[in-house]
Amino acid sequence: MGSLNVHEVLRYALLLALGICAYLLVRQWTADYSNLPPVTETEQTTEAVEIAESTPERLTEQTDIPIASEPSSDVPDASLVRTNTSNGTGTSQSTAVADLVKVNTPLLNVWIDPLGGDIRQVQLPQHPVSLDYPDVPVTLLQKTATHTYIAQSGLVGEDGFDATGPKPRYVTRRLSYEVDTEPADVVLVATREVDGGAVVVRKTFTFYPDQYLIEVNHRVENQSSRAFRANLFAQLTHDGQTPESTAPFMGPRPYVGAALTTPDSRYDKIAFDDVEEEQLRQEVNGGWIAILQHYFLSTWVPNDQASYLYYGLRDSAGRYRFGFTGPETVVEAGDRADIGLRFYVGPKVQRDLKAIAEHLELTVDYGLLWFLSMPLFYVLEFSHSLVGNWGVAIILLTIVIKLVLYPLSAMSYKSMAKMRTVTPQIKRLQERFGGDRQRLSQEMMALYRKEGANPMTGCLPMLAQLPVFIALYWVLYESVELRQAPFILWIKDLSVMDPYFVLPILMGASMFFMQMLNPPMPDPMQQKMMRIMPILFTVLFVFFPAGLVLYWLMNNILSYAQQFYTTKRIEAANAAKCGSG
Repeated sequence: MGSLNVHEVLRYALLLALGICAYLLVRQWTADYSNLPPVTETEQTTEAVEIAESTPERLTEQTDIPIASEPSSDVPDASLVRTNTSNGTGTSQSTAVADLVKVNTPLLNVWIDPLGGDIRQVQLPQHPVSLDYPDVPVTLLQKTATHTYIAQSGLVGEDGFDATGPKPRYVTRRLSYEVDTEPADVVLVATREVDGGAVVVRKTFTFYPDQYLIEVNHRVENQSSRAFRANLFAQLTHDGQTPESTAPFMGPRPYVGAALTTPDSRYDKIAFDDVEEEQLRQEVNGGWIAILQHYFLSTWVPNDQASYLYYGLRDSAGRYRFGFTGPETVVEAGDRADIGLRFYVGPKVQRDLKAIAEHLELTVDYGLLWFLSMPLFYVLEFSHSLVGNWGVAIILLTIVIKLVLYPLSAMSYKSMAKMRTVTPQIKRLQERFGGDRQRLSQEMMALYRKEGANPMTGCLPMLAQLPVFIALYWVLYESVELRQAPFILWIKDLSVMDPYFVLPILMGASMFFMQMLNPPMPDPMQQKMMRIMPILFTVLFVFFPAGLVLYWLMNNILSYAQQFYTTKRIEAANAAKCGSG
């Protein structure tokens, strides 16, 4: 390609500067006038931490929940259980408890409300809200005066404590637990007098120091003179608020909503708006129900493959409830029974989710090209296990992709090198038949066939890279392993934009040097368009995650090396051919 004069270089530099200025202006405007300013999440989380680290009484007070009289209307009604009758005779005999039970593990900080045994707040100490606030953990579940996202479970149905009378108030021996090295059980007990006897429900939360999974068991001890009938329920209640996103400016917005697995779909997303139009009702054997947000989720999973009724609805308070009710459990007089399930709350780590329930790993949503994203992630994860740096792992992944696509790119670069060698002949044809477009086209096609050159094959590497590029974008966008993952020096987080635009500028420069090896386009207008492409791509890639730009930069460097080698080899062969001729 012909050399650029000084004026063209200055013009392109000015365009690049204007693009960067426009980006900075838009970003500042978004920060100043958006309904969700970037500081909102940090401020809310900091407030949550201050509340959580205070006494349980203060947490109860600030959430503004009238604990002594809160009704049980936020549990599944009779239409969602197999038995639709209720005797309504239970009377709570538990002592009044106004405190929350706090459980700390290396991975979780959890607050449990003795009223109903609801999980009222969950923090993830291993995942700070941002690199600027490393000591402020992500708050996933939370119940405050302005935000509701809680996890509930219990017993409904004919005799279920959560369906008959006020919500059960559990008692517990301790209000604070530290789970450091061994699993620990947090036991809540509720008792009700029934027919001259009593029914005792022991709700046990089992925490593990190295897991985000919590086991929840309801043991029913029937000390009355008649059978006890109830149905297990579990649900997630959310007010529909969308947390502040750290997604790239030009990228898609993270999905915030519910998801479940059904017999018809391994992974079915149910947006909050969907249940406003039509409530969810679905019979599933086993299964799971989850609420997702960027990088994190909470999910209830039954312990067996019995038939569960899954539901999604918007209640009269405007909150969204997604959950399930199980088959009726009958506990005969003098007998006891255990009814259990599991609750996962934390990052969307595929290997952990896959071990918990079938298809749960699909909540790491890689989009339509998931079949490419999955192997890319596995190669990336394996590379990281070797080098311990996600940026270096991306470089190794780029090398693997180039090796896989080598035959296709070699054919393309060979054709482009031949195109470069026939450029002088094309110019002579243009001078000779410039006034006859049809004849010129015929002569050029004949020349291409004779020399084995094909101008269309130059697009093959780009076309082959496009689906890989999109699939890798979703890997970097969805995989929590790369959240806040550093590379080198100024790159502290590969999942967000390069703060100093170094990688996008280097990527644009690599594109420019690659064009220098390409044969010039026959049309002057096309030549100008090709010259401006590196600038346009540089501006575009400013908004992409640094990890993705790193991949494209390394791909360009490797492509340049391969194309340079192929071009020099073809030129040397042609020179030898001409010399011998």
